[in-house]
Order: sequence, then structure tokens, then C-alpha cells
Amino acid sequence: MLLLWKQMFLLSFVGCLGDLDNSKIKMRSTVSVREGQGVVLLCGPPTHSGEVSYAWIFNEYPSFVQEDNRRFVSQETGHLYIAKVEPSDVGNYTCVVTNTPTNTKVLGSPTPLVLRTDGVMGEYEPKIEVQFPETVPSAKGSTVRLECFALGNPVPRINWRRTDGTPFPSKIILKKFNGMIEIPNFQQEDAGLYECITENSRGKNVARGRLTYYAKPHWVQLIKDFEAAVEDNLYWECRASGKPKPSYRWLRNGEPLTLEGRIQIENGALIITNLNLSDSGIYQCIAENKHGTIYSSADLRVVASAPDFSKSPMKKLIQLLMGSTAHFECKPRASPKATITWKKGGFGMFDDSYSPWRTL
Repeated sequence: MLLLWKQMFLLSFVGCLGDLDNSKIKMRSTVSVREGQGVVLLCGPPTHSGEVSYAWIFNEYPSFVQEDNRRFVSQETGHLYIAKVEPSDVGNYTCVVTNTPTNTKVLGSPTPLVLRTDGVMGEYEPKIEVQFPETVPSAKGSTVRLECFALGNPVPRINWRRTDGTPFPSKIILKKFNGMIEIPNFQQEDAGLYECITENSRGKNVARGRLTYYAKPHWVQLIKDFEAAVEDNLYWECRASGKPKPSYRWLRNGEPLTLEGRIQIENGALIITNLNLSDSGIYQCIAENKHGTIYSSADLRVVASAPDFSKSPMKKLIQLLMGSTAHFECKPRASPKATITWKKGGFGMFDDSYSPWRTL
């Protein structure tokens, strides 16, 4: 029954695999090393798309390689690293690739590892085989993982630090016996130069890489539907933040807005002087940097109408006490803005004929 279960397990690895291509199950070339020497076993993952994870079977299922300070499986390359080979490491190694979204798996070809008979490897300083790039662009809010592992005899110790001396915040996690550092919710203050220090009694080696911060654009201020009168001036602002700083462009009715004397863009704001009816339309403000593009849409309605007192009529009668102050309001709705004059008994009054208020 156990044998049948093992066969079913292996068939599930090499059956229908979605985005992972099937690997031909055949033995790879034997890898021969001295006891005490370090070794790298290559996974050679099949063509795939989407996120994958890696593990290694030792000899046969269910015996998986257990990672420790001497053995490391890179989730970047899939390779297995053994810092210092011991007699117990002799056997067959098979890389297992798992398509994370679908949990489908595929087996690589087994790689035999044997010990040479021409002596034992002496002690040597750490040789870093797994290191992160010199520059690692990291998105705001993402989880950043850096790997570092060295071969060496004795087995090297691994430590991490920031070169500016800034202590690690509590959110940073060291995993895989210090072979991986994980930075969740990456923020601008997490950017900087990081060092992985590997050392043993024979020496020390260091790997360095800079984490750079970037952020896709996101809106700080959206545009909203707006109504304006002909001959008015428009200042329509949209603002976005991002790293690097976003640039802006505008569309009207789906077409790029042509900039001219009375139509300009300043720091993302659309400025139109002396509006006319043809300026009406659906506008889009577009903010973008090399990491993303966002859109904000709104309707601009330019109107023209004769003065209308229907919504704000003047009172026909105001009763006042002798010697008190009278306030009269004249606020017609009009596009463009109406010129206001005041009369008393049919005769003009006041030099300032544009004020909507009168005080007597």
C-alpha cells in the first residue's frame, strides 16, 4: 500500500502541470566532491510562468533536504548549496518545482552526489555563491527578500547589517539560518546599502547590495465635474504622489489636449483662460512614472446664460426703523458674470456699479 502511495505521489509530480513543462526523468551526470568541499547542485527548472517555489528530494520521497546552516535552497534560482559536504550527503538529489498559484509540481532529473577517494578537503575561507544584485528596486508596501549563502570549511556564519549603521527595525525577519532577510511592507526609510557578512576561522567575505525605493503613482487630489461660465478662467488641479515624481498630461474627449496660448499645464494643473463653449467636454488627467499610470476623469461644462433672478430674487419690500442700516443684495445667475448697476426711482446711483451689495 505504501509503495502504491509513493507511485501516485510521483505521478502527481509529472502529470498535468499547467504552466510548467514536463521534465524528462533521467539521471544527470554524477557530481564528485571531496569530503569537506562545498558544492552547488543545479536545479535547471523547466520553462514556466507565474510564481514558483523550490525544494529538493534526497534519494526518494518523502525524504526532503532539510535546510540548516550547512544546506541552502535558493528560491531565486532553485539551486541547492551545501557549504561543506559530509559522508551523510552521498545520494541522489532531485529538484522539485511547485507552481505556487496552482500547487502543481514537476520533478527534475536526479543528480547523484558521491565522495572522491583522493583525500579530504582542507579548511578554506567563505566563498559567497548566493548573493543579491548590486541594486534591488523595491516597491512601496512590497515584501523584499534578499538571499546570501557561502561555501566554506568550517561552515561559515552569516550576519546582516546596514552600512550606515542604522539598526534593523523589528519588522525585519531573518530566515533560513540567516541565509535570507525579509523586509515586509517596504518603505522609503528601508532603502539603503545592505551587507551580508560570511565568516569562519579561515576568513571573511562580504556581499553588498543597495535597496532603492520606488512607488507607483497614487492620487492625492482627483478632478471632479465642474461647471464654469464663458469668459471665466479655469484652474483645474490634479495631484499625485510617487517615486520618482509623476509627470502629467491631459486628454479631452479621449484625445491629447493641445497646448496653446490660453491652454497650459503647470505642475499637473490645467489652466484655461477666457473659457468658451467649445472647451466643454470629458477631461482626463493622467499621472505617470516608469512604474505605473493612473487616470482621473471629470466633465467640464462651460455655460452661457442671460441674467436670471429666479433663484435669488430681490425682496420687494424691506421695512426698517428710522436711522437703521439697509442691506440690498443683487445676485443674478448669469454666464458670463453680469454687470450690476443700481437705480433709485429710475435714476442711477453710486459710482461703483459692479457691487452686488448696497448699504444705505
